[in-house]
Amino acid sequence: MSEVPTWERFIAPSLKVLSDGHLHRSRDIRRAVANALELSPGARDELIPSGQRRWENRANWALSYLGRYGAADRPGRGHYRITPQGRDLLEARPDGITAHDLETILGPIATVPMAAEQAIDQESTLDPEEQIALGISRIQADVASDLLQRLHSQEPAFFEQAVLDLLIAMGYGGAEGRATRTQLSSDGGIDGVVDQDALGLSRIYVQAKRYALDASVGRPEIQAFVGALHGNQANQGVFLTTAGFSSGARQYAENIGTRVILIDGERLASLMIRYGVGVQIKRTVHIVEVDEDFFE
Repeated sequence: MSEVPTWERFIAPSLKVLSDGHLHRSRDIRRAVANALELSPGARDELIPSGQRRWENRANWALSYLGRYGAADRPGRGHYRITPQGRDLLEARPDGITAHDLETILGPIATVPMAAEQAIDQESTLDPEEQIALGISRIQADVASDLLQRLHSQEPAFFEQAVLDLLIAMGYGGAEGRATRTQLSSDGGIDGVVDQDALGLSRIYVQAKRYALDASVGRPEIQAFVGALHGNQANQGVFLTTAGFSSGARQYAENIGTRVILIDGERLASLMIRYGVGVQIKRTVHIVEVDEDFFE
């Protein structure tokens, strides 16, 4: 039995450290919380299979969830600051905050598939392989949310290049993998061009827009993109955003003659994880079973 408290026990102490309103480094927050929880030397030395200290892993999960639910800001890598929502949460639950409290008090996370947000107490009813699958889903949901927040905080040029890198990783661009980002000052509504062949006879035109994660791209934006395609004598394009699309925008894209693919924030993050853009493999897990043929 582990001596380290569950990751939820790290939430309230983390907010208390941040309650002074200053910017704190994540490692300083972890240490302060470990002291507040009075972790024993044995608890501090516990390791998870990857070799990381268990208490640090759980403290990181707590900080990650505070960021995902808007209770803490992360203006820079490894730095956190409390938000007004975080102050309200701490005031409402000063003695302890659960994952359920995050959901009920701050609201659901719109950018994360709800299927990945299953209750932790359900894990005891799952078999080991199901627990692994659930754990991977939760990790990927956390990474997806983190990816979108980071993409939204970057400069437009960075986001445009990131989506072009994704399209190349997905196999678009042909054998030579050619993708060009247009000049920001005169892109004419086109942010990038992917050549499907060496001569550029077949092209995919790209528009990449950073909108607030809870925003909705409407029909006018898609109409403007289609107009830009027509201006380039193009008949196919991809519109990618960190936000979502309104029903009107989707219906318009489906019913016009020009082939326009809409990729919202949730799908964008999922594709980046699937094709390894902006992420790296932390650990590979091999699941084994008894070889029945060996014993025959």
